[in-house]
Amino acid sequence: PCDLTGWWENDLGSRMHVLEVDSEGNFSGEYHTAVSSTDKAIQPSPLVGSQHLDKDGQCTFGFTVSWKKFSDSTAVFVGQCFTRDNGDEVLQTSWLLREKVDSLPSDWKATR
Repeated sequence: PCDLTGWWENDLGSRMHVLEVDSEGNFSGEYHTAVSSTDKAIQPSPLVGSQHLDKDGQCTFGFTVSWKKFSDSTAVFVGQCFTRDNGDEVLQTSWLLREKVDSLPSDWKATR
C-alpha cells in the first residue's frame, strides 16, 4: 500500500515531508516550496492532511499548506498515489492557491 510518510519532490523542485500517517489516515508535516510570487524569503510551511488507507495501495489524499511564514496565502492539494511497474510510488496531484485580497470586488483574482 502507498505510504505517504517521508520526503516527496515534484517536477519544480518543491519538497514535502510527511512525518507520519496515523491509523486513521491523518498526517502532518512541512512543505518546502521552490516557487513563490512573494518578495519575502521562502520558508518551510506546515501542512496537515488525510488519506484513504485503501488495501489496493492506490489511495487518494488531500492536504492544506498554510504559507503563513512568508505569505498571506493558503493552498490545498488533492491527489492519488500510484505504484509504477518498477515499484516506485508516484503522487499525482492538483492544487488551488488562495491569496489574500483587499476587498470583495477583488475576489475574482484571489484563487489560482
